[in-house]
Amino acid sequence: MVRAGAVGSHLPASGLDIFGDLRKMNKRQLYYQVLNFAMIVSSALMIWKGLIVLTGSESPIVVVLSGSMEPAFHRGDLLFLTNFREDPIRAGEIVVFKVEGRDIPIVHRVIKVHEKDNGDIKFLTKGDNNEVDDRGLYKEGQNWLEKKDVVGRARGMLFWL
Repeated sequence: MVRAGAVGSHLPASGLDIFGDLRKMNKRQLYYQVLNFAMIVSSALMIWKGLIVLTGSESPIVVVLSGSMEPAFHRGDLLFLTNFREDPIRAGEIVVFKVEGRDIPIVHRVIKVHEKDNGDIKFLTKGDNNEVDDRGLYKEGQNWLEKKDVVGRARGMLFWL
């Protein structure tokens, strides 16, 4: 005969008692679990750093945070970036750039490029879904971006339905 409430009484109230499981482990098992966790974290970090070296971008994968590039990109889409300095920036290209005084990079399209004889390049960006160019987003007094402002250039994407 089973009393009411006795079924499943072996489970903790929370349904998941991590600290109870840790207390049941001997020292060798606990060290093994800590070592496994450290290996997973260090592997992820090595992969991320390897991507930085391979792509030339300080942030090889970024998430689109606004709707300013719709219909090309929507919020939540992942962009894969490269940033090889020798590649010229061209109009129509999608770049991710940082503006001085703002922490979050911006994903927009290059609409105008000015190249000087000495090789300096300045360019203007705009979101596909925006009415005006990005001069209002740049720092005060700045009318053009330079290569140093670019975090990366979109080379691929993963979108969510």
